[in-house]
Amino acid sequence: MTGYEPLNTLKPVADDIWIIDAPAIRFFGLPFPTRATVVRLENGDLWVHSPTKLTPELTVELRALGPVRHLVAPNWIHYAFVTEWQKVFGATTWAAPGVAQRAESRGHALHIDHLLDPLRAEAPWAGQIDQLIVMGSDVHREAVFFHRASRTLILTDLIENFEPQLQPWYMRPFLRLAGILAPHGGMPRDMRATFRGHHDSLRAAVEQMIGWAPERLILAHGRWFETGAVDELRRAFAFLFC
Repeated sequence: MTGYEPLNTLKPVADDIWIIDAPAIRFFGLPFPTRATVVRLENGDLWVHSPTKLTPELTVELRALGPVRHLVAPNWIHYAFVTEWQKVFGATTWAAPGVAQRAESRGHALHIDHLLDPLRAEAPWAGQIDQLIVMGSDVHREAVFFHRASRTLILTDLIENFEPQLQPWYMRPFLRLAGILAPHGGMPRDMRATFRGHHDSLRAAVEQMIGWAPERLILAHGRWFETGAVDELRRAFAFLFC
């Protein structure tokens, strides 16, 4: 149970975009609710960001929407279920810098077809989904996406927003110290530390996200923001603009 039931099923966000709330996974021994995002491209193909656990029922739902063609591993942590989806759908896999190295270091056989590149004009979703790679940190490099038609910004771990009432009591002090407790979630403090000395590049990335003028902000962990995305970006990254 995560508080975001029903799990492992498509939930509409706007036209041609859905989320999938999944069971919590254990990370450093703590339960983390997870979320995937699905976009149907203009040609009917499905683009899946941060694939979560695949079930037979979810597979049927996805096939009813269209062919799953693109799987996105947006950072060095969010790739665990990609192989499972590859076997079922035979989709092309796109990964952020660092994903292949992380998988190899963990002994995971992960096939990656393409490295995500914000300058790759021939990407199949060009003109529909904008993208950038947040590269300031040598540790955390994350691909960020903006679905133009629905004005939805899709992040993974750059902002986390855990609701206290949905977390075990022993996890709440950790979330508060980490700066990721809802309703004012933000960049985890340990991640912020890896960007020391790289605030200029992180600030430029945040300014680009704000410049896209998103309405919604989907996160992989915790409550996502259905409205007010620009204000939430300014609040969460206020430390960059002091």
